[in-house]
Amino acid sequence: MKEFPGRLKAIRKEFGLKQHEIAADLGLSPSGYQCYEQGKSYPDVPRLYELAEYFNVSIDYLLGRTDKREVNK
Repeated sequence: MKEFPGRLKAIRKEFGLKQHEIAADLGLSPSGYQCYEQGKSYPDVPRLYELAEYFNVSIDYLLGRTDKREVNK
């Protein structure tokens, strides 16, 4: 999951959002979300799913397992 922090930060910036905005939308503390982007902590599976849904990307994309963003449905 070493690519996760960078992917999360890049996609947030692409969306033009601040860390505190995403934290508020997902019910996280701003420092909790910040730890995800810094690689100091990682989300549990339900939270990872929420992040993928929020950005409309696959979990595999967030984790760096693929460069394809789209969700397989």
